[in-house]
Amino acid sequence: MTGPSSTTDTRCTTDTAGATSTTAATGTSGTAATADVTAAGHEIAIVLPAHLHARPAGQLARAAAGFTSAIQLEHDGRTVNPTGVLAVMGLGATAGSTVTVRAEGPDAEQAVTALADVLANAE
Repeated sequence: MTGPSSTTDTRCTTDTAGATSTTAATGTSGTAATADVTAAGHEIAIVLPAHLHARPAGQLARAAAGFTSAIQLEHDGRTVNPTGVLAVMGLGATAGSTVTVRAEGPDAEQAVTALADVLANAE
């Protein structure tokens, strides 16, 4: 790779129940994010730039604690509440793997955006 690059890909789809969702994929220097927004809540998938060890898990837990929405973090078929550092570390997410942040509630969009930012900038 010769330097940082940024891309965005946005799609709008309608499922069989008539719900519309918008999907956007954004990547910088190999970090990809896919957002899915529905009437029920918000979801984004992040390709981790680094392992999800103690420091980023702690940052994620602190960020998640500031929201009232129900937030979930998913990796490899396992789902946890991201407010618990040990639960987040227990996912065993490594650099290059995909982690999904899902939230439902009054500040779901802000929660997903904030947690995705923490994950995308993990070191």
